[in-house]
Amino acid sequence: MILLVIIASIFFAGLTIYQYREQNVDYHKDRLERKEEQVQAHINYVLEETTYEVKTENLKFIFKDDIYDIADIQNLNFNIFDLQGNLIKSSRPPVYEDDSIFVKLSPVVLKNLRESSGSHPTLGKRYVEKKSAAGGRYQSSYSYILDKRFKPIGILNIPYFEDNSFSNYELKEFLMRQGGGILIILALAVFLAYLISSYITRSLKTIIKKLDETRLSKKNEKIYLEDPSEEIGALVDAYNSMIDELDESAALLAKSEREQAWREMARQVAHEIKNPLTPMRLSLQSFQMRFDPKAPDAREKLQQFADTLIQQIDTLSNIASAFSNFADMPAQQNETLNVVKVVRLALDIFHEDYITFVSDEEEIIAKLDRTQLIRIVTNLLKNAIQAIPEDRDPKVVVSVFSQENKVKISVADNGMGIEEDMKELIFEPKFTTKTSGMGLGLGMVKNIVETYQGSITFTSVPQKGSVFTVSFPKV
Repeated sequence: MILLVIIASIFFAGLTIYQYREQNVDYHKDRLERKEEQVQAHINYVLEETTYEVKTENLKFIFKDDIYDIADIQNLNFNIFDLQGNLIKSSRPPVYEDDSIFVKLSPVVLKNLRESSGSHPTLGKRYVEKKSAAGGRYQSSYSYILDKRFKPIGILNIPYFEDNSFSNYELKEFLMRQGGGILIILALAVFLAYLISSYITRSLKTIIKKLDETRLSKKNEKIYLEDPSEEIGALVDAYNSMIDELDESAALLAKSEREQAWREMARQVAHEIKNPLTPMRLSLQSFQMRFDPKAPDAREKLQQFADTLIQQIDTLSNIASAFSNFADMPAQQNETLNVVKVVRLALDIFHEDYITFVSDEEEIIAKLDRTQLIRIVTNLLKNAIQAIPEDRDPKVVVSVFSQENKVKISVADNGMGIEEDMKELIFEPKFTTKTSGMGLGLGMVKNIVETYQGSITFTSVPQKGSVFTVSFPKV
């Protein structure tokens, strides 16, 4: 509304200025013609009353004194030229001695006057020259002076300066009044626009508030308005329909998420159970084949084998308890332990002779969960073994060392490595590849490590190997 008022105001102001200018043009044109007709009438009267023969050579004598009388009566200066454009008589003296306008007409003026296609009903052939000077505009009219037989004997020139001061003053006054009226209309338009927009946006604000509060994860309320407009009513109906569809979608999504959670938990439990079962089976087979009851250290080996199995059985028990209680797998039981000893114990269930354990320190104390630490080492070591192809001499190095206030565990292998486009997906819970053997385990290891405000990083060169490093704070 405000924009329309402003555009209309500018349009009508421009139209007013244009109209005033056209009126000025018509006014000056008509006034010049009237003056010229009056001067011609006086000249014709003088020519009828003169005793001189009416011809070009006598014009300076005929109008010797009468030219000033005519100029005083008409309040207008004019000039008389012969047919060749030479000045014969002027009602005012020249400003300069060589002032061309009072001495001789230009050939262009004479040519245009002779070739003038328009003929005035009273003045006959006539030419008007328009110019600008001293910041103003003036016109010079040229017409023939005729004798009694209508034969041209001279040229009448009337300089006419356009005075628009009064018209401009009137235009200024009118525009000021118009501007005042426009300001009143503009103020009224602003007020009406505010009332209308407030009425419209009152309902829209309610809808906006409800839309802003709409969430997929909670129960959303419908909108109820009293006597809404047709457009607002349609918008409210569309919102309420969306809420019904959103509730249905939320129910389906919740159901799907629950099913997905159960499937994910089943995968995690199966994966965690497989980790200790495989080395337990290998340990039993190795013990069965190599154990000699008559050997001097038979009791010591039996005790070591039993400790290893008990450790893995405890891990399975913790997993089962965590699954049954819907808690994190397994619950953290922090204790102060020797990381070097626990890692070495976790390696005992692996009998591959290419696995090397390295540690410059016999004891590195940290506060961790023993079971989860073993799970981390077991997962990383199993992944390293699976990453090595069969046609390559396997080599796996497990290192434990301390760095400032942190304890670090690294597992290095000479396997297939990790391709560049897979590095960003390596810790995804569902990411797996048979070539590298990395599945759900690394995602679970990452979760356990981050629970202790630790970190897990890796470096890898495709076809050459990988190094995974786990870092824990000591306290």
